[in-house]
Amino acid sequence: MSKPAGKRGSRRAGLAVITANVNGIRAAARRGGLDWLHQADADVICLQEVRATHEQLHEVLSASPLRDLHVFHDPAPSLGRAGVAVLSKYPFTATRNSVRHVPLDRSGRWIEADIDSGVGPLTIVSTYVHAGEVGTTRQDEKYAFLAAMDKRVKSLATKAAKGERQVLVCGDFNIAHKEIDIKNWRANRENAGFLPDERAYLDRWFASAHWDDLGRRFGGPGPGPYTWWSWRGRGFDTDGGWRIDYVMASAAIAGLATGVEVGKAPSYAERWSDHAPVTATFAAPSRR
Repeated sequence: MSKPAGKRGSRRAGLAVITANVNGIRAAARRGGLDWLHQADADVICLQEVRATHEQLHEVLSASPLRDLHVFHDPAPSLGRAGVAVLSKYPFTATRNSVRHVPLDRSGRWIEADIDSGVGPLTIVSTYVHAGEVGTTRQDEKYAFLAAMDKRVKSLATKAAKGERQVLVCGDFNIAHKEIDIKNWRANRENAGFLPDERAYLDRWFASAHWDDLGRRFGGPGPGPYTWWSWRGRGFDTDGGWRIDYVMASAAIAGLATGVEVGKAPSYAERWSDHAPVTATFAAPSRR
């Protein structure tokens, strides 16, 4: 990955959040991913596709520079698949892997962690939406998850708008929103990840006054910047990627955002995942 920014104090003014699909926490550790995340020195790290039990995750973290972070993890019911986690310098005031919306509950694909951060009270979501596959039950599962996610983000947005905790929904949505978010969009119009019915969810969320797609706001008019490239072929070298990793911010904290950076590796050999980590930074609210 690209070299992270220099070390910063753990209680700097403001907040830095990383979302990263690690494509297996143990593999990412072997490839240097946890060292990269440590050097980036974010306050909060949202992980997807952890692919580990609680014991395996803590064993990996205890042998890494991230060992001192607070950890909340929900493994997938099926071993070796999915799994999401939140790592934080701030202690959690509450955690949830059950929000009464099947199939979000205890699926290894949706968790919420509350923290009192440098930008105020905050709910951090780490989510890993299904990849899907047209014409199969995998696509049915993806749509069921998106429908439940839609209900939950509405609930979170309502609370944020009332002045309760602001919200960051971070993760691998497995959907490229628009043509500028996928290099080869013409060939993928009938493939999972770029179907109209999938993209409609992002249309609704990002068109709302309640949510801001920070990656697009700071990424400019596109094409890209992309966040995922296949391990196969020359897609990484030719930047034939997809933007499917998002930081979706509720309105008030979106107003504090100062930047988003995609940490694409300098070369194929230096990749530690098929995704690049995405870092969002926020300024502390001004005091009156």
